[in-house]
Amino acid sequence: MRAVEITSPGGPEVLRLTEHPAPVAGAGELLIRVAASGINRPDVLQRKGRYAPPPGTSELPGLEVAGVVESGDAQAMAAAGIAVGDRVCALVAGGGYAEYCVAPVAQCLPVPKGLSDVEAASLPETYFTVWSNVFQRGALQPGETLLVQGGSSGIGVTAIQLALAWGAKVIVTAGTDAKCDNCLALGAQHAINYNTQDFAAEVMRITEGQGVDVILDMVGGDYVAREVGCLAEDGRLVIIAVQGGVKAQFDASLVLRRRLVITGSTLRPRPVAFKGAIAKALRENVWPWLESGKVRPVIFRQFAAEQAVQSHALMESSEHTGKIVLTW
Repeated sequence: MRAVEITSPGGPEVLRLTEHPAPVAGAGELLIRVAASGINRPDVLQRKGRYAPPPGTSELPGLEVAGVVESGDAQAMAAAGIAVGDRVCALVAGGGYAEYCVAPVAQCLPVPKGLSDVEAASLPETYFTVWSNVFQRGALQPGETLLVQGGSSGIGVTAIQLALAWGAKVIVTAGTDAKCDNCLALGAQHAINYNTQDFAAEVMRITEGQGVDVILDMVGGDYVAREVGCLAEDGRLVIIAVQGGVKAQFDASLVLRRRLVITGSTLRPRPVAFKGAIAKALRENVWPWLESGKVRPVIFRQFAAEQAVQSHALMESSEHTGKIVLTW
């Protein structure tokens, strides 16, 4: 099969389209003939040598795919209601940048009715992440306010739409006025340009001094102290990336007085059972929204597999709003 491999740690140019042995599905797994593969920030970190795949996982990058089921564990597939020839999308721990990819049956979902393979490939990584962190760890409730740091990212556009569909209010930050406008067009009630405005001061102004209930943070570093300061009583800060650094200092007395929760998670190394439970929750709660059009994938650009280098260059430029996808 054709696959995109990382030849050595480095810039986008180290990606190479090559011939690679096709994987074989094992117990509890199925084999997907891939039509499209989502591009995500962790892929960039892996390419740079800073995010190794879990032990026993394919060394090929790629955490989400969509395509057609070719074969697999018949008993596991029957139990999940999946058959050979079905169109599915899947969350994987690696190996997604390839014409064939093995996925745990529990981490596969049917392609929502009306969606293309490109749209379906953009779903798993961001939807699993947002559901797990905003709705499970962050316990966002209807009527509460969510602050999304980096609202124009793939995670961001997903968080905006799911929170609104859930009945919450949404404030976002983004790096340009154009990106702020894109987030407002998706339904966010307020958008703050973090390069020209103090997001913490703006949050307190917008909320009339009350603060927000949940913050989804992909920055870490010195953002944490400012986020703690703009959380409402019983507020929850959920950290899912540390692009701004791993060390943070904050006023711990605010955590005590306001009964705040600071938490976080990484999804890739979690066990299949954990991810399978998220898949089940998504199918029950979110897939109907996708099929009705209440929420929708936001595809910024798609590239042919031969253009993997360009796809990563675009990802690192941060010029996009929404998802970037490879096609096979």
